[in-house]
Amino acid sequence: MAQGPGRAVNRRSLLHGAAAGTAALALPGVAGVTEARAASRVADAPALARAGRPGAPWGVQAGDVTASSGLVWVRSDRPARMIVQTAATESFRNARTWHGPLLGPGTDFTGTTALHGLPSGEQIHYRVVLADPHDHRRTGEPVTGTFRTASDRRRDGVRFTWSGDLAGQGWGINPDLGGYRIYEEMRRRDPDFFLCSGDNIYADNPIEASVRLPDGRIWRNVTTEEKSKVAETLAEYRGAFRYNLLDANLRRFNAQVPTIIQWDDHEVRNNWYPGQILDDARYTEKNVDVLAARSLRAFREYFPIRTLRSDRGGRVYRVLRHGPLLDVFVLDMRTYRNANSPNRQPDDRQGILGAEQLAWLKRSLARSRAVWKVIAADLPLGLVVADGKTDFEAVAQGDPGAPLGRELQIAELLRFIKHRRVTGTVWLTTDVHYTSAQHYDPSRAAFKDFAPFWEFVSGPLNAGGFPAVPLDGTFGPAQPFVKAPQRANVSPAENPQFFGEVDIDGDSGELTVRLRQDDGQVLFRKVLQPGRVGQPGS
Repeated sequence: MAQGPGRAVNRRSLLHGAAAGTAALALPGVAGVTEARAASRVADAPALARAGRPGAPWGVQAGDVTASSGLVWVRSDRPARMIVQTAATESFRNARTWHGPLLGPGTDFTGTTALHGLPSGEQIHYRVVLADPHDHRRTGEPVTGTFRTASDRRRDGVRFTWSGDLAGQGWGINPDLGGYRIYEEMRRRDPDFFLCSGDNIYADNPIEASVRLPDGRIWRNVTTEEKSKVAETLAEYRGAFRYNLLDANLRRFNAQVPTIIQWDDHEVRNNWYPGQILDDARYTEKNVDVLAARSLRAFREYFPIRTLRSDRGGRVYRVLRHGPLLDVFVLDMRTYRNANSPNRQPDDRQGILGAEQLAWLKRSLARSRAVWKVIAADLPLGLVVADGKTDFEAVAQGDPGAPLGRELQIAELLRFIKHRRVTGTVWLTTDVHYTSAQHYDPSRAAFKDFAPFWEFVSGPLNAGGFPAVPLDGTFGPAQPFVKAPQRANVSPAENPQFFGEVDIDGDSGELTVRLRQDDGQVLFRKVLQPGRVGQPGS
């Protein structure tokens, strides 16, 4: 990646202080199951917290950062007023003060403060101070973080990582393995931001204290009361989002790398769709719409997302503009979809995006002047993801012929991109719990009215690995790379976890994708050229 003189070295040195500050806030006992359970129970009940000054043991995070703005998040251990200070240096000399919301039980003691008028392409140091709402002089220890605003100078380039699927299939925070180690590797990569492609929690996967692996070893989990069953109540969904913040690696990462967050099915329940009525004995609440509303409220409380506001509702899909090189189009392939089915209907107006989101995406792509348009999808396009014996969960259904079902909506979108000559589209996703690269080309496809493009898959962050699924020939995918286990639900102790990395060079405009595993090893690399409607294959 092209960068200004000494950018990487200087930035890492600046980040070191924030890492140390966040590490100092580690929750007590996180290295052991019993101690962590006891600590989390105390921390999960702010109303019963000991008398004293407000604290933020869950750390801080920033999100939806642009060239001039960003959001800062915190959770307090009791009622408090959120105050944010920003500065150009760690000394916080000439700091600017931002008065945030009052944190209380209505938002599970979480809050987000919007920052505006920030300088472009600069390292922003911030600290969150929590003040007693009845005595502003009584404040807790400041919690520090940092992020870099998007640069309006093309030559600075862009680097980001992406992945998804955290604490899935019962594989939670394992202190014997050092917790969520993949976050430490991604932090070392020093990305400008992290794109999480969904399944931030597994609300339908309880976390047990221990699991016996096939080779006889014991996998140990940090556990909490809320994660001992499937999430149904608002408190249980909140507890599921809070569980991941028990991991010190994730808290350090959050303090240094801003996020772009989307959601998928496991924020609510596996393969859910609007209007679904569950046939699952684990649930007393069978109406998925009720569960989804509760989860979305907790999701909004625990992540800084500019289009989701407690006073306005809002939506998950949005576009984040990251300077002249990159726009990120965040999709929601869950909230507006039709029911899972055999997916072979000859007419499908609703599809997987819904009509309103599809119209928004077309308009936004057509208006974009960025060199690269990353379409952040929470599900793959040409991979056949089944839901039971007869129904399908994603876009494809295994019929290699003309588009049917949800494929019709994607065909309409791809046709629009070609005819409006929208250049530089790249699809990124996760969901299937392995890593792969797909190139789509009309010369191989049943549907031919589109320009070639690439789709890259990476994940999970910390979940079970699963075998590769078949390809659907409708849009002509070829798969030059795939790495997946041979059996289902392989634990992170037995199978690498995966993330992807994107570098956009400021001089040439080239976009390089690297598919990595959790030790940083590069498994696959692809360089794409700017200014093209379509991209050649391998």
